[in-house]
This record gives sequence, C-alpha cells and structure tokens, in this order.
Amino acid sequence: MKVSFERIITSEKSSFRTLHNNSPICEFKWEYHYHPEIELVCVISGNGTRHVGYHKSNYTNGDLVLIGSNIPHSGFGLNSTDPHEEIVLQFREEILQFPEQEVEARSIKNLLELSKYGIHFHHKIKKVMLPKLKLMLESEGYKRYLLLLEILFELSKCKDYDLLNKEIMPYTIISKNKTRLENIFTYVEHNYDKEINIEDVARLANLTLPAFCNFFKKATQITFTEFVNRYRINKACLLMAQDKSISECSYSCGFNNVTYFNRMFKKYTEKTPSEFIKNFSHNKVNVDLKVEKEVKITAGF
Repeated sequence: MKVSFERIITSEKSSFRTLHNNSPICEFKWEYHYHPEIELVCVISGNGTRHVGYHKSNYTNGDLVLIGSNIPHSGFGLNSTDPHEEIVLQFREEILQFPEQEVEARSIKNLLELSKYGIHFHHKIKKVMLPKLKLMLESEGYKRYLLLLEILFELSKCKDYDLLNKEIMPYTIISKNKTRLENIFTYVEHNYDKEINIEDVARLANLTLPAFCNFFKKATQITFTEFVNRYRINKACLLMAQDKSISECSYSCGFNNVTYFNRMFKKYTEKTPSEFIKNFSHNKVNVDLKVEKEVKITAGF
C-alpha cells in the first residue's frame, strides 16, 4: 500500500478544483495520500471504506466527509464496487480570507479547524447538500466560488456530524517514515489471511522488536496487533457484505478461532457478526472500527 504526496493542479479559470468521478473504480488508484488542500468528498451512493488519518471504517449508501489540510487519507473508492460516483472539492484555505470583523465567517473558520480531525456528516446532511454539489459541476467563475462559500457556511452551521479522529495526525509522521510504513502496510495487505509474526515485521522495518513496537504506536496511535485485527475485521465486513458465512469470513481473514473472531468483531464494530449481517441486509449498518482508549502522540521520533 503506497503512501504518497499528491499535487493538486487547478485550472486557469478557478482557484479550486472540482472533480466528478464516475468511471469504473479499476481506473483509479485509491491509495493513501495527503495534500495541502482541504477536501470535501461526497460519494453519491454505494458502499466502500473511508480511511482518514488514524480512522478506518466502512460506509454504506454514500458518504460526505470533510478532510483537513495534509491529513493522510485514502480515496473513497477503496473496497467499493461499481457503479461508484463521487463529487470532490479541493481548495486551499488561503482562498477563503475574510475580514476580521466578519462575524458570520467565524463558523467557517471553526469548520476548517475541525476538518483536521476529519468530519463525517450524517446522511441527511449529504442529502441536503447534494443538489448544491451537483450545481457546482455546472457553475463557473464567481458563481462557483460563491457556491463553495455557501456550501461551507451551511456545513459550518449543522450539528449532525462525527469527528473521525480524536487526535490530529501530523503528516510529518507519514512523510518522514514513508518507505518504512509502506513496507509494513503492504506486508499486512498481502498476509492478513495468514498468521503474522511481529518479529518478522520488525525485521522488515529494520528495527528491533521493542523499537518497532514503539515506532508503530507513535506512527499509527495503536499497537501493531490492534492494527492487524482492525484490518482483518474490516476485510471480514466486506466479505459479509458479499453474503459469505461467519466462519468463512473468520478463516479467510486470518482468524483460526471463530469464538475469538466473534469477540474481536464485537470489540471493533460494537456489533456481533450476526447483528452486522442483519443490519447490512436492511442497509442500516455503518461500521466504525473503534479504539478502546485514546492515546496521545508526538510528531517526533
């Protein structure tokens, strides 16, 4: 799994970028990346995985998320199926300069500050904002800019949202340790269905076992074991959405004991596998792979 810096290039006629992605998902790279631009992602419909900062979870029936500047995240087509359609706005905070006396603009500034944690807006907000986002695709010049301000202002006033992270992920953690993290992530990606020996991963990272455990905890805010379990449970959720049995999901995702799988599934999703399957069939499930306790981090190593 790659971790890359993305350079956003706007057209000569606009100060920000508007994308309408509706091509087959195989045509895009949904890799983990970061960029200085703030990003508003609206998945119009469908299922997939949101990975913003330290947070990783599944979404159903579309999504609406605001991601702050330089916060690492994956493309929202990750683990989705066709048809996948999304509208994406990417803009720098500098284009939203307001006079100090502009009281009404303070809410937008607060919104952008919160975006550093990743903001997930509830489905009813997505439904309200979708017509304006579609209109954005048809607008040009100052009308498009004013529409951006209107969208941000309305989002800044709503209270139906969740913050995806408890801590802001400094992008320096990714940029300074890019190769090492890429190797670790790729190893888990290719071996999550097998038994993983943490000592082998430490050697892959060219670290002693204690140094590796310390490094990984600082870089990801969770232990390596917890990262692997969360990755496996996320994969299990996707298999269940494809009508695979609980035992089949358990063994396919590296759990050799169904009872242990059930316990881990409940820990990270707050649902039993049976409850997940039942809720998913009614299109109500929204799985957050939760961490039990908040861990403070530092940017330096």
